[in-house]
Amino acid sequence: MMASADTAKWRFETISEDEDGSRLDRVLRRLIPGLAQGQIEKMLRNGLIRIDGAKAKSASRVAVGQQIRLPISIDALATVKPAANKMSAKALGAPSIGGAPLQKTFDDMVIGEGKGWLALNKPSGLAVQGGTGTKQHVDGMLAALAARGGDRLRLVHRIDKDTSGVLLLAKTLQSARSLTDAFHKHAIEKTYLALCMGLPPEEGAVKQAISKLPGKSGERMVADDDGQSAHTLFRRVDHAGRKLTLMALRPLTGRTHQLRIHMALIGHVICGDGKYGGVDAHPGGMVARQLHLHAWQLKLPDGKLITAPPSPHMVTSLDALGLSIPSKGWRFQDF
Repeated sequence: MMASADTAKWRFETISEDEDGSRLDRVLRRLIPGLAQGQIEKMLRNGLIRIDGAKAKSASRVAVGQQIRLPISIDALATVKPAANKMSAKALGAPSIGGAPLQKTFDDMVIGEGKGWLALNKPSGLAVQGGTGTKQHVDGMLAALAARGGDRLRLVHRIDKDTSGVLLLAKTLQSARSLTDAFHKHAIEKTYLALCMGLPPEEGAVKQAISKLPGKSGERMVADDDGQSAHTLFRRVDHAGRKLTLMALRPLTGRTHQLRIHMALIGHVICGDGKYGGVDAHPGGMVARQLHLHAWQLKLPDGKLITAPPSPHMVTSLDALGLSIPSKGWRFQDF
C-alpha cells in the first residue's frame, strides 16, 4: 500500500506500449535525465518510487499500463543541477537548434492540439527519450520547460530517433492514461510513409514475430517465431520504375523497429536503413543517406486526424525521384 493518500506529494507516469518489458531503472533515467543509479536504488529501497503501489527493484521489468509513482521533488534530486538557479536546457537534454531559445524550438514542432493532448512533428535525428550517449531528447525538453513554469507534458508513445513525424503528448495524467490505453488497444491508427528499395507488391501484409538480438552492438531486432508478435500492412503510393517505391505502412502492433525489419524481411529495405539493409539501403544519387521513414498520420479514437509534413531530406529525395507525397486527405484504405 502507498504510505500516503496525499497525491500532491506524488507524480505518476504510465508505461507506454513502447516501454513494455524495459528495465525500471532505464525508464526512470529517461523520465528524469541526470538521475544517478545510486539515487534510483536508494529511492526504490525506501519505497519512494513504486510500481502500481508496490516496491520494486531497479532491474524489474515494467509492463504497459503500469503506473510509476515518483515523489514530486524528484527533479530537484537529480544529479544534473540548475546553474545559478536556472534550469539548464542543455543539461536536461533539451535541444537548441541554431541557438534558438528552448520555447521557440518546441513551439516550432507543434502541429496540433486538442483537449488533453498536443502533437509534435519530431525531426529526424532527435531522440524521444534519453539513454547511453544520448544528450538531446524530447523528454529532456519537456522536463526543462516544466521546470521553467510550463505544463508537465507526458510522453505516451515513442518513435525511433531517426524516424521523423507525429509524436503525441498528453497534457494531464488522466489524458496520459487514456491515450496510453488507446495505443495499447490499437484504437489509434498509425500511418507511416517510407521510401523503399525495389518495387514491392501493390498491397500486402507482413506477420512475423520479432525479438531483440542479444549483445551490446546497439538495439537490433531479428525475426523470431518465439518472439513478440508483429503485424504490418503496406500499400504502394508511388514508384520510380522498379528501383524505388514510396510506401504507406500501417503497423497493427507497436514493436521496436517493426516497420524497418518487416520491410527488410520482404526484400524491400527502407532507404537509409543501414542497420537492416547494409550498403544496399543507400541507392546514392539524389537520395539522402538518412532514414526515409516518417510517422505521417495518427487517427485518434474520436476520428481526429493528425498529419505531419515529411522531413526536408525525405521531401528532397522524393522530389528528385519525381514521386508525390499523398494529399492530407489521403486514407490508407483508399488503395
